[in-house]
Amino acid sequence: MSDPRFPLDGRLPEMLRSEKRLRGVFNGLPSPAIVEMCAYAGFDFIILDNEHGSADLSTTEHMLRAARAARIVPVVRCFEHDLPRILDMGASAVQVPMVESAEQARRLASMIHYPPLGRRGSAFSTRAAGYGAFGGAGHTQRSNDGIGFIAMIETPEAIAAAGQIAAVDGVDAVFIGPNDLAHAMGHGSDWNAAPVQRAIEEGLRAIAGAGKCSGIIALTPEDEEKYAALGARYFANVSTSIITRALAQAASAGRDTQLRY
Repeated sequence: MSDPRFPLDGRLPEMLRSEKRLRGVFNGLPSPAIVEMCAYAGFDFIILDNEHGSADLSTTEHMLRAARAARIVPVVRCFEHDLPRILDMGASAVQVPMVESAEQARRLASMIHYPPLGRRGSAFSTRAAGYGAFGGAGHTQRSNDGIGFIAMIETPEAIAAAGQIAAVDGVDAVFIGPNDLAHAMGHGSDWNAAPVQRAIEEGLRAIAGAGKCSGIIALTPEDEEKYAALGARYFANVSTSIITRALAQAASAGRDTQLRY
């Protein structure tokens, strides 16, 4: 259990090592309130999407505060150049897109962990270290034990290297991005195309075979069951899709009501 006195929520690596299914959402909306709502709805984690979302770093930090207060594990999807600042803000994990080789995964893992596990630079004046209140050796150890690294694989080349990427020390999970994979394979947005699904199966089995947690988008219970049978345990929906569907249903219900009257 992560000590609530500290800004950093360090539960995720242990969760990823468990045999439990984990359910979360990608969220690109710049809103701490959405973070709290996802927590209260019962999701295990939220992925703050700094690849495609519109939140700046200041808003991201407020969203991390909301996650800590509401007790949902915050993962931040971000590019390599943002890793130092995102980690110092107190992210529980980073999910880095377009990882394509074990060498790249190894280099990223070294940026995420402090020595002796990696080469992350120390700064104890940051939020993650309680602005100095919880810095030093204790913060270093908590970070190395409690911060997760999730590598995203989204191309045929990455699928071919999935087992090698997963086997890298410091990689806690590997997440297959089906939409980008489908585009990279020439199938547009159709990730249900048979060749794409075969590639996803190959990747999920390779990750599980390396003894690491595998993840993927699962928009329906049927998707989750299908991918769980292939070894996946880290499932993400999309907040905007959930909200849009709910709004469309409400709008449709309103129209139906008006027609009945």
